[in-house]
Amino acid sequence: MLDVDHIINTFYSAVFKQLKYLVPILIVIALAKSAWFKGYMGELLVRLTMKLFLDSKKYQVINNATLEAHDGTTQIDHIVVSPFGIFVVETKNMKGWIFGSEKQKTWTQKIFKKSFKFQNPLHQNYKHTKTLAECLQIDESLLISVVVFVGESTFKTDMPRNVTYGGGLTRFIKSHKEVVLETYNIERIVNQIQEGRLKPSFKTDRAHVRNLKQRHSKVIEKPDNPVCPKCGSDMVKRSAKKGSRAGQEFWGCSTFPKCRAVVQDEESASA
Repeated sequence: MLDVDHIINTFYSAVFKQLKYLVPILIVIALAKSAWFKGYMGELLVRLTMKLFLDSKKYQVINNATLEAHDGTTQIDHIVVSPFGIFVVETKNMKGWIFGSEKQKTWTQKIFKKSFKFQNPLHQNYKHTKTLAECLQIDESLLISVVVFVGESTFKTDMPRNVTYGGGLTRFIKSHKEVVLETYNIERIVNQIQEGRLKPSFKTDRAHVRNLKQRHSKVIEKPDNPVCPKCGSDMVKRSAKKGSRAGQEFWGCSTFPKCRAVVQDEESASA
């Protein structure tokens, strides 16, 4: 006669044994797909590239530096201190087509038919360079901003020279050959950064993220100029000179006549 309880117990035992191996695999897969992991791997790749291709006698690299700023904290992915200047590196691990220009507030990432807006990384890195210059009490001209994209991304618009792909980072850094910092100043600057940075830890990272969320959640009474819905450039306020709308104000793309996108001004429309 069949022992049903024994069969059921054997079945569950076999299932749990499989789950013991399956659950960690599922956790690893989920982690690998997360934005945090992709960002971490992107920064790790950049860190490895600099270690392999930059002479450690000339270039001193500081990774993941969180500094106190006037409105909270700012986190710099990589700082390269050298006789040829201080390079402030912002990394972007993204895929798809990337559209943007130096002066646009937002850039566009396009994956198949979907488009996503993200902050102009040059503007983002400007705050990093400014905060670092204030902390070190040195001229901003000694700091050089550079943005490096890693991942399967393709630039679909002409990018400034200081926006590059993975391998182009070290080439850009080494293209600066004029000595602007003496050995003594380099040592002093590295020590200042190391002493002034917040201790690298999970707690520091979480506090910085909370600070960013608080900063972005503040209510802005009067919003900035809108962004062009077609090309992502800033829009400027203009007045219609002809037709039934003569005298009415509207938002027109700043790149006109290259882009002729128009957005009706809400105040004029409701008047």
